[in-house]
Amino acid sequence: MTKEELWEAVLAQIKFKISKANFATWFRNTEIIDKKGNAIIISVPNAFSKEWLEQKYNKFILKILHNLDREIKEVKYVISHGQPKKQETEDLSVSDIVPDQLELEEYKINKLTNINPRYTFENFVVGPFNEMAHAAATAVTKNPGRIYNPLFIYGGVGLGKTHLLQAIGNKIIEDFPEKTVRYIPAERFISGIVNSIRNHDIESFKLEYQKVDVLIIDDIQFLAGKEKTQEEFFHLFNSLYERDKQIVLSSDRPPKAIPSLEERLRSRFEGGMIADIGLPDYETRLAILKTKIKQKGTNLPEKILSFIASNIKNNIRELEGALNRLVAYQKLNNKTPTLEVAQSLLKNLIQGPKKVITAKQLIKTVAEFYDLKEKDLLAPSRKKEVVKPRQIVMYLLREELKYSYPAIGRKLGGKDHTTIIYGCEKISKELEKNESLAEELRLIRQRIVSG
Repeated sequence: MTKEELWEAVLAQIKFKISKANFATWFRNTEIIDKKGNAIIISVPNAFSKEWLEQKYNKFILKILHNLDREIKEVKYVISHGQPKKQETEDLSVSDIVPDQLELEEYKINKLTNINPRYTFENFVVGPFNEMAHAAATAVTKNPGRIYNPLFIYGGVGLGKTHLLQAIGNKIIEDFPEKTVRYIPAERFISGIVNSIRNHDIESFKLEYQKVDVLIIDDIQFLAGKEKTQEEFFHLFNSLYERDKQIVLSSDRPPKAIPSLEERLRSRFEGGMIADIGLPDYETRLAILKTKIKQKGTNLPEKILSFIASNIKNNIRELEGALNRLVAYQKLNNKTPTLEVAQSLLKNLIQGPKKVITAKQLIKTVAEFYDLKEKDLLAPSRKKEVVKPRQIVMYLLREELKYSYPAIGRKLGGKDHTTIIYGCEKISKELEKNESLAEELRLIRQRIVSG
């Protein structure tokens, strides 16, 4: 088994154990670069990824590797920014090329702000699916802390939230160089609080963040269920807000749909501007591809870009991943791919079998969305935080899979069909008047299809 095949086998198992968002965050741009004795050397894109993999996923990765190769007893991580050496890529065939295998440009993340300078408003493609979020973001940069504070942007994975958040930071840095801007993923913020508590240094941690003029936190939904972190963030939020410091947050769902979130925090999030990012239409997808290809300093035929835009519809990251594959082929072979070659290169991305939705998958998706365990939905519990998600499962099994009421009852632990009827009708009626619930179901359906 080659290094590439070994790492591909590891990633395949990891995908089944962690969320799609976490997988994209921590395992993107990683690869096995060497094996020395009983140790595997894994390349990671930055210091934060190295730290997180070492602390949180190392035992998991080592266990999988050891099961695949009994000689492996240690995993080491190294930060690597370089491109593959020519001799390492000369023998690659079309099927060997994977997204992001070649980084065509290098950008250094600012260590003080954590912001990547490549994310700007100039290269952010605006369409009907994100124009409100874009308008709110640009408004915030003109008068930070006084317009749309906080700004809360939500949408599915890979739709451009991080780009927009960091574009806000870059624009404010450019126009207000005297302001202190800090961008941080929520998981890193949580890790910082945990480490500060462990080291009895929480006051220093809070003081550091109270000094910022613009606080940007990505994936705020990860605060769900973490009571101590929510408490500390609530006080930090109030301290910044009262001094007209700008707060920008992103999430994969609106505030009302974040489970186990304290009501006082939810009300703070809803007190400013909430804007969503939906799925891009064909014209916008094509415009995104043309913008990306221009940034990479190369070109591809219109019919190939149209082919990608027509077949990859739900995720901008997947669009860029497909484009990277073709650009990698172009660089490695010093020639432009034909449409036939492009179709072959991208077949695993866009020509897979039509996704079959199962009841198990649907239940699992709803449970994850509301931060519950699947067994919670199957148990007879009447807790408020369980009843609504369970009724949503009933409704979706009926609407999406066309299950009969008795069949839904059997899937949910033997519940009576009259209970199922009541649950389905309750959600159906609620949808007519509750826009928040409708948005939650839209996001859940999107996860089911793309999961």
